Amino acid sequence: MSEVRIAAEPRTEFGKGAARRTRRAGKVPAVLYGHGTDPQHIALPGHELMLALKTPNVLLTIDGLGGGSELALPKDVQRDPIKGFLEHVDLLLVKRGEKVTVDLPVNLVGDVVPGGVVQQEVVQVSVETEATHIPEAVDLSIEGLEVGTQVLAKDLKLPSGTTLSLDEDALILQITDASASAGATETEAEAEAAADAAETAAAEAEAEGAAESAE
Repeated sequence: MSEVRIAAEPRTEFGKGAARRTRRAGKVPAVLYGHGTDPQHIALPGHELMLALKTPNVLLTIDGLGGGSELALPKDVQRDPIKGFLEHVDLLLVKRGEKVTVDLPVNLVGDVVPGGVVQQEVVQVSVETEATHIPEAVDLSIEGLEVGTQVLAKDLKLPSGTTLSLDEDALILQITDASASAGATETEAEAEAAADAAETAAAEAEAEGAAESAE
């Protein structure tokens, strides 16, 4: 897994105004908590943090704290809904050897059989793993899976030291018939077109009725 060292500064001002000032200075407000300790309010360098968070479940070594460096995982990342910049980050303290629950992306490997279509129901799975050895993803091979095959959570080949934290019977994906999927799509499109036409006709009829009444 990826590990990034990043320098923190303590925050002594709070509230929206203080947070805006922190972001204008190129930093991101953050809270570091866990292991029964009091939350630590810190500011982290915005550009470095943005680059680090491009890696899912990145392990951060936080320097500049009163008690020395600490290891942490990002638990909640708030971004501006329009511009996308980082607004605030919650960080969870972890220790080497400690088990944590994280979400891992399901990475599909291989090609679907001719005439088949992959319908993926789950794109990431919740697992328990060692905090400093978090896998980047769970690989799932679809090579050779026949039409009608269903893959459940219990069928996944998890990385060493990792266990499932979700229902083992949860449906991850299924291989469906391409022609059936195409037919269903066409039927849905036809139904939507018919509904639109009916709404248009009703609106035109209502308009005509209103015009006759006015006359």
